[in-house]
Amino acid sequence: MNVDWFDFQLPERLIAQTPLRERTASKLLALDKQTGEVTHHTFTDLEKFINAGDVLVLNDTRVIPARLTGMKSDTGAKIELLLLKQLGEDRWEALGKPAKRLKVGTALSFGDDGEGNPLLRAFIEQEGEMGGRTVRFEYDGIFQELLDRLGEMPLPPYIKERLEERERYQTVYSKHAGSAAAPTAGLHFTDDFLRKLQDKGVKLAYVTLHVGLGTFRPMSVELVEEHEMHAEYYELDEQNARIINEANQSGARIIAVGTTSSRTLETVAARFGDKPIEACSGWTSIFIFPGYTFKLVNALLTNFHLPKSTLVMLVSALAGRDKVMRAYGEAIAKEYRFFSFGDAMFIY
Repeated sequence: MNVDWFDFQLPERLIAQTPLRERTASKLLALDKQTGEVTHHTFTDLEKFINAGDVLVLNDTRVIPARLTGMKSDTGAKIELLLLKQLGEDRWEALGKPAKRLKVGTALSFGDDGEGNPLLRAFIEQEGEMGGRTVRFEYDGIFQELLDRLGEMPLPPYIKERLEERERYQTVYSKHAGSAAAPTAGLHFTDDFLRKLQDKGVKLAYVTLHVGLGTFRPMSVELVEEHEMHAEYYELDEQNARIINEANQSGARIIAVGTTSSRTLETVAARFGDKPIEACSGWTSIFIFPGYTFKLVNALLTNFHLPKSTLVMLVSALAGRDKVMRAYGEAIAKEYRFFSFGDAMFIY
């Protein structure tokens, strides 16, 4: 299967640079995965598509201010680190820029304590692929507090505007810190709208998947089957496993909010086979593309994704490539806003 089959032309003006003032003000494109019918709505119309008893599965990860700008301690040259995965003992997997300057043993400095000393020090311990580095930090105090003080939200490279309010790159239900990017389908929800859905009888369940390197890594192969996903950490607790099992056994729909929730649910489903799922955690590198049969996910709320991305492939696995490409074409014609701060799509 050729990667180019998932390509499309997107006018740059349709790449959303800033979030809307109101989270629920975005457009919503609804795609019937059986018939291919496309209809156009506002986000709050989602309520009409979800029934009492259905379960919305939300990823409650929280984005950390993972982009650090500092300098090489010896030369003062400017460098940047994007923290991706905590490895323990103050060691992190990171993306370094410019990578050619970040050799093993390089010392880095971030911030200033007012007396000419850095607030945070780092040392390159290992070099990886495509700018990947293993970094060890040294500091006085609490690392998370220093990161909140020194770091910036790691917005995707296609967003050029500065984010004025950090919380707009967090879901209202974010809880467990650890992601290098937001699960953006969830950015459309407010507490009030979630309560409205619950009042209707819709149930909420939560999974945690910390979004990591795979989000930033482009596909470098020609054939889809040759691509390897980067592993990301997930967790599902007992209470939420029970909610999902009860919905599955009753015939209610399991609706994933975002591709991250989808990948978590399908990873857990594969882990337990035909048995009810259970509380679990681990690492997933599941790659979902056309030909895949979904085991738990019945419907999906998602944003519009980059051409030739693994996320477009996942969406195409659920609804069919041709239907998705036609829906994307219609979204472009009607000038939907694309990517992280863009509009939403509901596949049912």
